[in-house]
Amino acid sequence: MRFFPLALLPAALLAAQAALAQPLAPAPEAATGRIAKTEATAQRFMAATANPLAAAAGRAILRAGGSATDAAIAIQLVLNLVEPQSSGIGGGAFLVHWDETAGKVTTLDGRETAPAAARPDRFIRDGRPMPFHEAVIGGRSVGVPGTLKLLEEAHRRWGRLPWADLVAPALGLAEDGFAVSPRLNGLLAGDRDLPKNPRAAALFYEADGRAKAVGTLLKNPAFAGTLRAIAAQGADALYKGPIAEDIVATVAEHPGNPGDITLDDLAAYRVEERAPVCGGYRVWRLCGMGPPSSGAVAVQQMLGMLESVDLRRMGPGPEAAHWFSEAGRLAFADRNLYLADPAFIAVPVRGLLDRDYIRSRAALIDPGRSMGKAQAGDPPHRRAGLLAPSDSVEHGTSHISVVDAQGNAVAMTTTIEGGFGSHLMTKAGFLLNNELTDFDFAPEADGKPVANRVEPGKRPRSSMAPTLVFDAFGRLHAVVGSPGGSQIIEFVAKTLVALLDWRMDPQQAADFGNFGSRNGPTELEAGTEAEAWKPALEAKGHKVRLMEMTSGTQVIVKTPEGFLGGADGRREGVAIGD
Repeated sequence: MRFFPLALLPAALLAAQAALAQPLAPAPEAATGRIAKTEATAQRFMAATANPLAAAAGRAILRAGGSATDAAIAIQLVLNLVEPQSSGIGGGAFLVHWDETAGKVTTLDGRETAPAAARPDRFIRDGRPMPFHEAVIGGRSVGVPGTLKLLEEAHRRWGRLPWADLVAPALGLAEDGFAVSPRLNGLLAGDRDLPKNPRAAALFYEADGRAKAVGTLLKNPAFAGTLRAIAAQGADALYKGPIAEDIVATVAEHPGNPGDITLDDLAAYRVEERAPVCGGYRVWRLCGMGPPSSGAVAVQQMLGMLESVDLRRMGPGPEAAHWFSEAGRLAFADRNLYLADPAFIAVPVRGLLDRDYIRSRAALIDPGRSMGKAQAGDPPHRRAGLLAPSDSVEHGTSHISVVDAQGNAVAMTTTIEGGFGSHLMTKAGFLLNNELTDFDFAPEADGKPVANRVEPGKRPRSSMAPTLVFDAFGRLHAVVGSPGGSQIIEFVAKTLVALLDWRMDPQQAADFGNFGSRNGPTELEAGTEAEAWKPALEAKGHKVRLMEMTSGTQVIVKTPEGFLGGADGRREGVAIGD
């Protein structure tokens, strides 16, 4: 059965596909540089995503009267096909929703969970933490997926169009095919493990082992069958029955690194509504996702510390980068000690965002000298307990920003963790996550438990930071987020400073060179404006690391005239609307 009830879909998707098939630029991971893009404008609504086909699907849904949530659902299902390395129904997501009529922010947690059989020593071998790559490949790293349950719950709350209509764009592309993009081709060609999986090799590679070339029509009939089941049955199609059995078997059958997800684990998965984490920055108010994500807390801590200096006067340069990096060190020190799944750890969110506490942290920043390695603070409202710090990091991910014609908004960051996740392809045509490697491999340090250790049913800490920005009158101003693993915190904070302090437009803010510190070296994006700041920062005692930083920031700004949008030039996404 085919679902194409929306007349606008085929033409929009064909146009986007024709544009995407042109090999205009190499994959950003394969070469330094950014694709030149101009700021997008719209009057009624806008969607910003990591891929033009996904953006076209979102716009078609919005044109048909769909809500921001409806568009985000359609976008995510298309991303599962066209950006399989980053997100999909085999992974998890965090969603921040703005209800314009009710004036309410709601956050939904669709993060993956550890199976009931998981134990703190899951990634310990011969008394030592496993090498990261060995832990990733195979079933041991796979968490119980949450994305599809999240989409269904969001649709129940805020959807306007029928569920099957939202599945239609992805189903059409799965059956009829889409052109392999330059970025997907580059990532497939550079991955040495994915071709070893027979199902993934049959889908993404030629008989001689080469990645399917740019412009090749890629069809995924197995995923089309999964989408038809999802259209008819909703999320139950994945969490019960044959697809659930397929997930369990795929995880268990890896010969060297099997996992232990069960049918009971899948049936027991629940989406959690969390209290939004909101705080002020100058005249603005920011709202985002709380624990188990560390993103909103860390971003708001950094910006709270930066309120003590006039970044607008400083402008972009080494002085601002010094303050920004020092604030990042302090925020990451707190993150690494205190942030984890709140069902297992009493996370002192209130204390970490206490204005006096943040001012005390800002006072530790020396304008003329880097502090090097920061130590965690002692925030108020913290329960007694001894924890050991950790510095685990994440990878991968995609971000979706949408505002609909009624002014409702969605910021959703979504992931299967690393590139191509666990590298396990189900018979149902989608990849499974490696999210459990976001836990700390060592469950304790110096005799103290680590907050982000593996435990059954626990959700691993994340850095995803889907963010809504409101003006002094409580009106929606911006929808922001980025992929990038633990660097998401830097990428989102930089974009907010560029938007709110340096008055850049959304495209400029997304494209501007990345910089910051995760409580290690000061990181500057090679080949960008930030690289030139290296000598001045080294003069202040910074240990500087030049590196590629493939952010994928999606920004929408609401103005009296409509919307302005930006899609990070490091990836192939677009911001489009009407």
